[in-house]
Amino acid sequence: MAIGDVAPATAPTLAASPTAGRRRTRRRWRVSTVLGVGWIVLVLVAAVGADVLPLADPNAVDAKSALQPPSSDHWLGTDGLGRDQLSRLVHGAQVSMTVSVAAVAIGVFVGGLLGLTAGYLRGRFEGLVLGVSDVVLAFPGLVLLLVLLAYVGRSLVAISVIIGILSIPLYARVARANTLSVTEHEYVRAASVLGATRLLGVFREVLPNIVLPLTAYAFVALGRVIVLEGSLAFLGLSVKPPDPTWGQMIADSKRHISDTLWPLIPAASAMFFTVLALSLIGDRLRRTIDVRGEDA
Repeated sequence: MAIGDVAPATAPTLAASPTAGRRRTRRRWRVSTVLGVGWIVLVLVAAVGADVLPLADPNAVDAKSALQPPSSDHWLGTDGLGRDQLSRLVHGAQVSMTVSVAAVAIGVFVGGLLGLTAGYLRGRFEGLVLGVSDVVLAFPGLVLLLVLLAYVGRSLVAISVIIGILSIPLYARVARANTLSVTEHEYVRAASVLGATRLLGVFREVLPNIVLPLTAYAFVALGRVIVLEGSLAFLGLSVKPPDPTWGQMIADSKRHISDTLWPLIPAASAMFFTVLALSLIGDRLRRTIDVRGEDA
């Protein structure tokens, strides 16, 4: 270097640490998961305790108080008939959570057992399960649901059972796919070599390893069922009025949109945050059990 030339500053640069980036990602996922779990717990508490909480009658009509904004008397305002929005929101959570939990429980239990058995036994039984699943999934789900509801009738039990039955093929495929993956592991083969019966091998070696994938899918499915029930209520095909549901509250508010948007906000927000929370929890579980080794 010639005399007088100034040496460039060589400040040490620290490359972004992959470990630090992973830690930040983990922290973000922990916070979002905790918030999601907290919201779901709040919704469940509201749904279970709706009948004992000090709330107004959700079906009490007061035309003089119609379309009121939030106040000390009505914390979330009133709808077009003067009914208390908070009370209807809490009682509507009963319908949404009952339908979603019951439908997903039916799908997970029946579909999980069918998929587990099909993936472990293979052969003709697997072909039968896959064939029936293909036939059911070939029909448009919402159309088939509407036809069955028209035949059976509208009730909380009917809606839950029909949605649960129609979702069985999806859970069966998830369980079968995970069963096929688990049965390729050496410890499952070793159990067979050591004399374990098929039934013992299924329940001791395979079942514990497909529970988490099914649970992760079930949390996401809970959100889908809530949206589906809300769609049915919006179309007037859920539980019969005046029993409140989130979808029915949204449907009732559409006739007042030109006057005020407020009646639409509580039910739409509750549905949005509930589905989002369930998706976050399900995605967190999926990341925890990701076979590719992705950091949670």
